[in-house]
Amino acid sequence: MDWAQLSAEVNEHGYALTPKLLEPAECRDLSALYDDERRFRSTIDMARYRFGSGQYQYFGYPLPEAVRQLREAFYPRLLPIARDWAAKLGWDAPWPEDLESWLARCHRAGQVKPTPILLRYRENDWNALHRDLYGELVFPLQVVIGLDVPGTDHTGGEFLLVEQRPRAQSRGTVTQLPQGHGLIFTTRDRPVRSSRSRQAARSASVEGSGRQPGWSAAPVRHGVSTVRSGIRHTLGLVFHDAA
Repeated sequence: MDWAQLSAEVNEHGYALTPKLLEPAECRDLSALYDDERRFRSTIDMARYRFGSGQYQYFGYPLPEAVRQLREAFYPRLLPIARDWAAKLGWDAPWPEDLESWLARCHRAGQVKPTPILLRYRENDWNALHRDLYGELVFPLQVVIGLDVPGTDHTGGEFLLVEQRPRAQSRGTVTQLPQGHGLIFTTRDRPVRSSRSRQAARSASVEGSGRQPGWSAAPVRHGVSTVRSGIRHTLGLVFHDAA
């Protein structure tokens, strides 16, 4: 993949659609895992928790090989973006070079539950806008991969992002996930240009925070629009484990 281009799109918009990652047979194999309860540590009924309507399941360890490989392959490519965002916003950047070391740190902090997710939406299901934090240790980017064919296997079910911009109305985007393609997007916040923060950087309080002048944190939430027909499966890759 052209990571220079993908990184530029993530920095500009807070998200980027990847080229095809999985072939149709691989997508079908992953979707079929949904009915194998041995693969999962937890099943969530979204209506019960007022998260929307539908269901998703958290994989247990050991992860399916394809999920493990995808998670490990994406992490080092997303790491430079994460570190750049941390520098701009004055965040700690606790992320080591490889995913195994990062997850070991999560586990030492009590975040030991795997977070890759397989989601299934049927007609009239939807997912409320939210952020996937799971604990104190958070990686600021994640990936969702479409496993079905929009317009054939389902209609509706577009991926939603809503960004709360500094001192402005929120901005929403809608993306239809092609089968086998991934969407890189913001887990919680992303840096955006702010003239006000450039002025505030002159003060000692902001200078002392470590944040670079000219940047503010814009909270971003994600969700899924109502599925109008069919069944929609997606694979979610989160790069920190849960408490």
